[in-house]
Amino acid sequence: MPRWLPRALVLALALYGLFQLGSWAFHQLTGLLINVLIAFFLALAVEPAVSWMAARGVRRGLGTFVVFLGVLIVGAGFVTLLGSMLAGQIIKIVEDFPDYLDSVINWINTHFHTELRRVDIQEGLLRSDWLRNYVQNSASGVLDVSAQVLGGLFQLLTVALFSFYFAADGPRLRRTICSLLPPARQAEALRAWEIAVNKTGGYLYSRGLMALISGLAHYVLLEVLDVPYAPVLAVWVGLVSQFIPTIGTYLAGALPMLIAFTVNPWYALWVLIFVVIYQQFENYVLQPKLTSKTVDIHPAVAFGSVVAGTALLGAVGALIAIPAVATLQAFLGAYVKRYDVTDDPRVHGHRGDGTGLLTRARRLWSRGPSATRPPGGDAEGS
Repeated sequence: MPRWLPRALVLALALYGLFQLGSWAFHQLTGLLINVLIAFFLALAVEPAVSWMAARGVRRGLGTFVVFLGVLIVGAGFVTLLGSMLAGQIIKIVEDFPDYLDSVINWINTHFHTELRRVDIQEGLLRSDWLRNYVQNSASGVLDVSAQVLGGLFQLLTVALFSFYFAADGPRLRRTICSLLPPARQAEALRAWEIAVNKTGGYLYSRGLMALISGLAHYVLLEVLDVPYAPVLAVWVGLVSQFIPTIGTYLAGALPMLIAFTVNPWYALWVLIFVVIYQQFENYVLQPKLTSKTVDIHPAVAFGSVVAGTALLGAVGALIAIPAVATLQAFLGAYVKRYDVTDDPRVHGHRGDGTGLLTRARRLWSRGPSATRPPGGDAEGS
């Protein structure tokens, strides 16, 4: 046996054990790492506001607290208004349910010549095994729902705490990172940090402005249609349509359509038409103008980044995918060398040699029938 073989085996086993230990620790800490990542992007988003307050003499800790307090008040007020609206609509639906059921039963009896009664349907529903099993499963799932709610509150508190420290101690964190790098790399690290702050903050503020415009437009429509809770529904549409990628527009429009349907079924159709038209206006007119200087990325790249972020981190990845890709794109654009593009027509999608099928067809047509006549045709005809 070679003398180096036992040491090599011990070293290989040690490296394998360290790899397994690191893999186990990474999987155990995945939730914490995701929360830290979310907190970091939130800190980058509020960094411009905190820096603006710090430049005017406000301490960073106090400025960060004011920003987070404002976000908390706005979020709590929105959730309270939305909850009261939903509770009121649920109560109204429950109170009007017997009338709805009577109208459906009368329609069925008229068209199908049956003799259904509401009392029989209610008794059959109350005595059904499906309802009994549903109530039992719901009662057993109360503890699971409570545990999930408590876990979500703990994660929210963790994200808020980390983001507060990242934003309040931003200069100290940058100094700590720069102390680990040589002087030649420190300027590049600070430049990358600045790019990330600009892109993340720009994404948040541009989305906020589009949410405001969308909310105002839908508020006008809902007021014209006399739909109840128009202000809350407008805020719901603005926030959900802008901050939930890809499917946010459809989720946002579903609730106003449901509320409008309780007033008049035709109003729900008008809301649907307005949502579709406004979405096209936003995609092709409003969004390019507002995001041209903040997160100017191609729609296909944005969609692909959302899909990739969802596959990697779920809903969290979908939320942070666009600012992350915009930051990466800006960072590559700052460091990747680019060259002037040639004036070749093929760059613009044109065939420079003229050998395209359409070009050859035009040439044959311009020559006329004589160009396609076989040799000797004139002599044969004479």
